[in-house]
Amino acid sequence: MKWWQRILANTLIFLALAGFLDGFMISSWTTALLAAVVFGILNVLVKPILVILSLPITILTLGLFYFIINGLMLWFTAALVIGFGFSSFTLALFVALIVSALNAFLNTN
Repeated sequence: MKWWQRILANTLIFLALAGFLDGFMISSWTTALLAAVVFGILNVLVKPILVILSLPITILTLGLFYFIINGLMLWFTAALVIGFGFSSFTLALFVALIVSALNAFLNTN
C-alpha cells in the first residue's frame, strides 16, 4: 500500500473508531486527516529510533513491548494535533492495536 493510501485508510479508521469509542475524540474529518499525516510521519521518523532503543525490553517481553511503542506513537500524535485526543493511554494502546491490525489486513490484500 502506498503512503497516501495508508494515510487515507488511517483517516477512515480514526473516524470510525472515534464513533465507536467514547474516550477517543476527533473534532472533524480534517483533524483526522492531519492526525493520520502526523501519525505517518512519526512512524517514519521517531518509531525506528524507539524500536532500536527499546530492543532489549522488546526481546524480554517477547515482542509485546512493540504494542506499547505503537500506543506511544498515537499518544504523541494526540499531543501534537489539536482536536485529536484520548481519555487514557490504555485507550490509545487499544486504538493502536486496532489500527495496526487493520493496516496489516489492508497490506495483505
